[in-house]
Amino acid sequence: MDLNQLKVAVVGAGIGGLALARALALRGASVTVLEQAPEIREVGAGLQVSPNGVAVMRGLGLDQALLARRPVEAGAVSLRDAGGDEVLRLDLARHAPGQSHLCVHRADLIDVLAEGARAAGVRLRLLHKVDAVTPGPRPEIVTCRGARLRADLVIGADGLHSRLRPVLNPGAAPAFTRHVAWRAVLPETGTPAAEVRLYMGPKRHIVTYPLRGGTLRNLVAVEETPVWTEEGWSHAGDPDRLRALFSDFGPDVRDLLARVETVHRWGLFRHPVARRWHGEGTALVGDAAHPTLPFMAQGACLALEDAWVLAESLAEGTDMASGLSAYQQARQGRASRIVAAASRNAWKYHLSLPPLRRAGHMALRLGGRFAPGAMVRQFDWIYREDVTRGARLAPSLPMVAE
Repeated sequence: MDLNQLKVAVVGAGIGGLALARALALRGASVTVLEQAPEIREVGAGLQVSPNGVAVMRGLGLDQALLARRPVEAGAVSLRDAGGDEVLRLDLARHAPGQSHLCVHRADLIDVLAEGARAAGVRLRLLHKVDAVTPGPRPEIVTCRGARLRADLVIGADGLHSRLRPVLNPGAAPAFTRHVAWRAVLPETGTPAAEVRLYMGPKRHIVTYPLRGGTLRNLVAVEETPVWTEEGWSHAGDPDRLRALFSDFGPDVRDLLARVETVHRWGLFRHPVARRWHGEGTALVGDAAHPTLPFMAQGACLALEDAWVLAESLAEGTDMASGLSAYQQARQGRASRIVAAASRNAWKYHLSLPPLRRAGHMALRLGGRFAPGAMVRQFDWIYREDVTRGARLAPSLPMVAE
């Protein structure tokens, strides 16, 4: 399909939307991104970009720009018990050489993608909050101010609360998982180890890793609770409440939490993977299609993969309908498998009965002692996937970190 005559409107300037905008523009499409916020920015938080996501950034020509923002390359993942003793060490540097596992500030990734989109000729329209999307031969967008916009293709990249998703998948309601997550970013002290640490306790766990060359530290704490908490990342939390929740953890965790001054919390909801990813002249990418719990650190990478595959499927399809169908066929199974894996990981981190917890940790220790390589390679099906197959849409775009 010739994309040079295609006019595309992308709803949402998040990771998936901006990556798709650049991927389509580099293939010749005329792309406009509609974003409801007054500026393209992200709240302070960290995320992990594993090798499958790095491959897409390389294919988009944005790998060097991202590295200029000084992400921390994790050499290991250290699973620890609540007291701080290491249960399992996944030595990525030794058993997955050549694969970059980057700990990235979310704002840095958004900035790189936004600049990459602009450099490719994408138009970014701020203060455009979308109220409705209607599929059709010329799908229509209606903004909350009453403006009506049409394009050849409209992409819903607007996350959990997508306006397009319920049009294509009516009645798919989310369910509260009885998990609430807390997040904070702290100034780092000393010289941190370049690794991801996960502390596991009864019905709770904490993930932490350094950001921006080791000057910041990201922290995500998850608790099980029957009390419903609203979705969304902007709800303020009480640092003292967070400290009380993990007061029985070891000194490493307590010292870390003692430095928390500002924290946000959000409820984790399980959304079904969308049954329909596309309609006439419309498609979903990222969380709009397959919201995932944060227990495999794959939300950003799945969105990057979606962006590449959708652009490629359209370019290789005989028409838009065949391209959209090929996109869903290529992505739905993999996304569903990763979402399911993330859902399963929650209980593994939160074993509460002492006999089960001891047995579970002993199994991890034995695996790490006798088959450390196998423990790392069990995730090859996620990390070694390269949807670009080594292709590049553009040479690496150099950028200077701000």
